[in-house]
Amino acid sequence: MNSYRHELWFETSRRRELINITSQVAACLRESGIREGLLLCNAMHITASVFINDDESGLHQDFEEWLEQLAPEKPYSRYRHNGYEDNGDAHLKRTIMGREVVVAVTEGKLDLGPWEQIFYGEFDGKRKKRVLVKIIGE
Repeated sequence: MNSYRHELWFETSRRRELINITSQVAACLRESGIREGLLLCNAMHITASVFINDDESGLHQDFEEWLEQLAPEKPYSRYRHNGYEDNGDAHLKRTIMGREVVVAVTEGKLDLGPWEQIFYGEFDGKRKKRVLVKIIGE
């Protein structure tokens, strides 16, 4: 069994942003040379997410509005965590959207459904954060 590890780095200009990282993850897979196995892609920060969904702008806006209803950024006083930092909402949004995805690798390609794309979800941006890509297989 072979393994491959790579870090992707992101620094968004906005506090919240969704970024399609499918092509970057696929490039890691090509570089790994692994043809059959599993790929793990996970956010290495507790206010960011990696998830799979459709790359459609209306859906992205729906995510933003839905997450903001569930865990509004303001007022900051609504979160006890904000006595430490002003990102209590970002922790909750990350929990809802998830930490990681696992994707099957088949014949050297990401084995995704027809509309599936991999996204990095930033919920407390404007600073550097990383995503781990770990691939195991043959």
